[in-house]
Amino acid sequence: MNCKTKVLSFFFLLLMGLLQAQETPKNSKSEERNPDKFKQMYDLMATPNMYRTASGAPGPEYYQQQADYKIDVELDDKNQKLYGTETITYTNNAKESLDYLWLQLDQNEKARNSNSPLVENKKTDPAFSAQAFSRKYLEEDFDGGFRIEYVKDVQGKPMAYTINQTMMRIELPKVLKHKEKITFSIKWWYNINNYTIDGGRSGYEHFEKDGNNLYVLAQFYPRMAVYNDVEGWQNMQFWGSGEFALTFGNYEVNITVPADHIMEATGSLMNRSEVFTAEQLKRYAEAEKSFDKPIVVVTQAEAEAAEKGFSEKKKTWKFKAENVRDFGISTSRKFIYDAMAVKTGSTTSMAISLYPKEGNPLWGEYSTRIVAHTLKSYSSYTFDYPYPKAVSINARDQGMEYPMICWNYGRPDENGKYSDQTKYGMLGVICHEVGHNFFPMIVNSDERQWTWMDEGLNSFMEYLAEKSFDPNFPTRRGPAKNIIPYMSGDQTGLEPIMTNSESLRQFGNNAYGKPATALNILRETIMGHELFDYAFKTYANRWKFKHPTPEDFFRTMEDASAVDLDWFWRGWFYTTDYTDIGIKEVKKYFVSNEASKEVSDFLKTRRRRDSRNGAMVYMIAEGSSDFKPELNKPFKIKDFQALEDYVNKQFTAEERAKLSEPKYFYQVTFDKPGGLVMPIIVEITFEDGTTENHYFPAQIWRMNDKEVNRTFATQKAIAKIVVDPKEETADINTSNNSWPKTTEKSKFD
Repeated sequence: MNCKTKVLSFFFLLLMGLLQAQETPKNSKSEERNPDKFKQMYDLMATPNMYRTASGAPGPEYYQQQADYKIDVELDDKNQKLYGTETITYTNNAKESLDYLWLQLDQNEKARNSNSPLVENKKTDPAFSAQAFSRKYLEEDFDGGFRIEYVKDVQGKPMAYTINQTMMRIELPKVLKHKEKITFSIKWWYNINNYTIDGGRSGYEHFEKDGNNLYVLAQFYPRMAVYNDVEGWQNMQFWGSGEFALTFGNYEVNITVPADHIMEATGSLMNRSEVFTAEQLKRYAEAEKSFDKPIVVVTQAEAEAAEKGFSEKKKTWKFKAENVRDFGISTSRKFIYDAMAVKTGSTTSMAISLYPKEGNPLWGEYSTRIVAHTLKSYSSYTFDYPYPKAVSINARDQGMEYPMICWNYGRPDENGKYSDQTKYGMLGVICHEVGHNFFPMIVNSDERQWTWMDEGLNSFMEYLAEKSFDPNFPTRRGPAKNIIPYMSGDQTGLEPIMTNSESLRQFGNNAYGKPATALNILRETIMGHELFDYAFKTYANRWKFKHPTPEDFFRTMEDASAVDLDWFWRGWFYTTDYTDIGIKEVKKYFVSNEASKEVSDFLKTRRRRDSRNGAMVYMIAEGSSDFKPELNKPFKIKDFQALEDYVNKQFTAEERAKLSEPKYFYQVTFDKPGGLVMPIIVEITFEDGTTENHYFPAQIWRMNDKEVNRTFATQKAIAKIVVDPKEETADINTSNNSWPKTTEKSKFD
């Protein structure tokens, strides 16, 4: 580079630096003046199209794929292995052709060569139990994962496939065109994990005292991944946190287990007379007519007798399910079985519970009752429960959901005693997992990508169901005040709700608690029950048995309610901002016939039109330099000749009788140290102890994101003003919520 070029380059860089230096403060002031929290979300949401409309409804070109399964599995109870073969018929409803298929192999997350343990940040613990130390450093890792024996086409010819960790790509001999189907078969087996030791959402629990196992089997077969209009194949690896994206289809599943086992699974049992005794069949028929209490179908005495048998014989249970996205199985010789009928609108389903004797008396008393209640509660806010049953399985340390069946924790101690914490914990997890039948088993969101779309919506619905089951239910998630510790935490440790499932550090708070709270605030404080419930039901019905995205939910809630919520979604779902609204200042004003210097200056600068319309009435602030002691008295119209003349001239006697005559005037300045836009809710307490409530929509902040003013003209003197008196907005700092300012008690106090 020659000297001239160097000089020109220097001046060019200097000029750019000056321009940037001039631009930065300008932008900063602009952002400070108007951060535009009410900007519409065109910058954040996908552009509407023929697949998904701007209203949030499925478009005229919306499609979804279908995967139908015929599965035969056999349980080896002695060696804890599962063997299976399946035939999948896959229908391509997309307009484009497919070159290959992707299947999920979620059991591979437990394989010895799995990458899942390698992405965890683990330090050296300062102490271990002998068992934990042995398993961590001395023993071989559990040998899990699918063993794929073959993949064959409909003629029995081998098909080429590639396994990439928890995903398997099957090569197609020719492209699969629109509306074409392909049928192929897979044979596999795997070692079933003891989930109490090796972890996992499925596996078995071993009972040392009687030598039996209780199995909760899921992700037990290679499953079709979702292909859709949003991202093509959803083939993100299963790392353990982000759950599942699955395709709807029909299932025929035959399950062979020891002859003394009792089981339940997704779908209708097709051969009940072959697997139940004659007495059990009678009891089940009675349960189908019992709508007020559960009927015990398999008794505890029968379960205890079966525990001792360890039959060498086998039994095959045959299930059939239509329009489901997945399949789950639970089986054991330890199971007690009870059931009752439940009506939701025009449909009747069975509420069912299976549990070992270790679950009694807690489970026999409560499980099936809360299943039935959950179906009724959720149906009232969404749609009539469409499936023939909902099953609750008692499994230690579990809380997991599948279509029509779920596993739930909660047992009394060895003496059958239990605390309220155990009881409500069990009731809560059953309500939550049964509720997942609605979200995401029917309203089928992509859990691999957006955990909050099923867990958050479901936690909100769980809150409503728990409170209608027991008004004093100690609900964890839903009330605004419960999320405050999380939202007031260190911002560097938080992520927005709209974060991929695998990147959440505080999973429960982010994916469950915060969205549940947000929806509860929408319903209770911002939209009201009528508007919210209609919009929420619209979303549920638009997207039942379909695959919604976050945008479909956001748009439907606005479309069906005529409530602009872009500011709400932006703040609550796309940022980690928090609520902190306070009272900065309160000024008391008195009416005067004389203008103060402050008022005169105001009239000059503003050129008030009022000043051209005759005599004026002036407002003087208490404590100002122009305030006079004689002004310190309640306002009366008759004390102001100009005002009295105006009133007498403009209004009839009848109209004058209806005019209010406030006696006191208070200007309140509200500020917002927190970044989140929210409504201002105010409770005024008067000197006589009576109260008055005011609600100002969030849009009050649209012109000034820092502070706003409201003047209250009252009949009585104000003794106290409180912002958010009922803790409706998740305000993290209440020390600035009151006037006069109150001293909060310390933790010591």
